[in-house]
Amino acid sequence: MSASRRGTAAVALALAAALSLTACGGSGDSEETTAGKPSAGAGDKKSVAQGGEDFAKAAEQTAKMGTDAKPGEWPRTIEHAMGETELKAQPKRVVVLDVGELDNVVSLGIEPVGLAPTEGSPELPSYLKKDAGHPENVGTINNLNLEAIAALEPDLILGSQLRAADKYDELSKIAPTVFSLRPGFTWKENYLLNAAALDKTAQARANLAAYDKKAKALGDKLGAKKPTVSMVRYLPDGVIRLYANASFIGTILKDVGIPRPKNQDIEDLAAEISAENIDQADADYIFTGVYGDPKATDKSQAQANPLWKNLRAVKSGHAYDVPDETWYLGLGVTAADQVLADLESRLTK
Repeated sequence: MSASRRGTAAVALALAAALSLTACGGSGDSEETTAGKPSAGAGDKKSVAQGGEDFAKAAEQTAKMGTDAKPGEWPRTIEHAMGETELKAQPKRVVVLDVGELDNVVSLGIEPVGLAPTEGSPELPSYLKKDAGHPENVGTINNLNLEAIAALEPDLILGSQLRAADKYDELSKIAPTVFSLRPGFTWKENYLLNAAALDKTAQARANLAAYDKKAKALGDKLGAKKPTVSMVRYLPDGVIRLYANASFIGTILKDVGIPRPKNQDIEDLAAEISAENIDQADADYIFTGVYGDPKATDKSQAQANPLWKNLRAVKSGHAYDVPDETWYLGLGVTAADQVLADLESRLTK
């Protein structure tokens, strides 16, 4: 293990602690921690998570994680957000603690034996059902069932420090555990970290290269004068979010070169607004997602507002509902490919 890798863990630990203290969450959003419950105020928008400098550091540190082992070399040591983990042999029974890790392993041809889904979407994501096999439920991302995980006798557990740092020691006693720093906008780096633990790095790099090629092709197809895109997501208790650059969907839009409204062109996860301020979602195109059960998350109040009806995208017929499970919860290359396909379908009509 190189000296630079050995020095990564301590920095990553300190950074993750800061992220956990400053980020907002509690909605079950896969890109957030669980420290506190979000609420939408009646006034100006408020930032969700923290400023761009921390996000930049998170991306930098995550990119340094992984292994120096050569393809097919076992045992191997994986440098990750919680330190170092040794894997003695190729993992065959993998438990994933979030949808991002599920997407990652399935894209690499692996059917996990256990999955912790989000609270709002407890079922296996429909876009992965064909290839994911039948993983056992091991709790949820915010409430892991350690007994269920142990009963599966895994030889690798994949998750993130931001989501489950307090369970790491117990999980490590069950099986070798590898944690990324956080889910979300670092999805590409997380993918390579998971792939390093599975000796699937070449395949992961090929999948990312294919994604990059599709993103560039779509950007070229849209031309120099691309429309602005606003990302709106409805959550329980009247919470409305405008997703910004430091989010899964934000990275995809940036890869394509799609411009954002100024209030979303920021290095944060999202900004929260109230229904009375829905005019802040204005853009040429609006894509909306609904977290969890649509019956429990009412978007009608916001969309009945005259301000909504007067938005450019709404008046021009360019406001679309999109699948929450891929656009906001997918957090992996398979979901990203589907988002690109959706964008091409809507933006090139």
